[in-house]
Amino acid sequence: MRDLVVTENITLDGVIDASEGWFNPGDEDLSDVLGALEVQREAADAFLVGRQTFEDMRGYWPHQTDDPTGISDYLNAVSKYVVSTTLQDPQWEHSTVLRGLNEVEALKATAGKDIVATGSITLVHALAAAGLVDEYRLFVYPVVIGKGARLFPGTSTPATLQLVETQPFRSGITLLRYRT
Repeated sequence: MRDLVVTENITLDGVIDASEGWFNPGDEDLSDVLGALEVQREAADAFLVGRQTFEDMRGYWPHQTDDPTGISDYLNAVSKYVVSTTLQDPQWEHSTVLRGLNEVEALKATAGKDIVATGSITLVHALAAAGLVDEYRLFVYPVVIGKGARLFPGTSTPATLQLVETQPFRSGITLLRYRT
């Protein structure tokens, strides 16, 4: 069975919604962060997102022709899975529409490398509630925003996660990897 890994950019206070403008890597030297992301890309052969995140990414990444990060090349080549009940034609090569969490569970049962979900707040909450997440990779930004959608919103069932890696970066960002 494949691991489903949730990778999120997150503030110190647990916000993953970047609409308040806190997620702005700007001119910082992020070469060490990009190196960590490259290692994660090499360990995965499937990219899972919800419809809104998929449409946002589809509108941006395929059009990047001079991307030194490698993210554009990866996203254009990787098998992408979008969970949606309304999307018909994904209009992005190597993309498949999944109609629900039962199809995500079936994908996990196939042979392959990691399945990475990123962004997609609604989908990530549903994956966690269904017990489908095997690992969280959190890129924690040294920011406290105070409001916005959180990774673990008002959860009523306590969860114990096992810390398996901590990796600080020059920018002040820290990668925390937790297994469920």
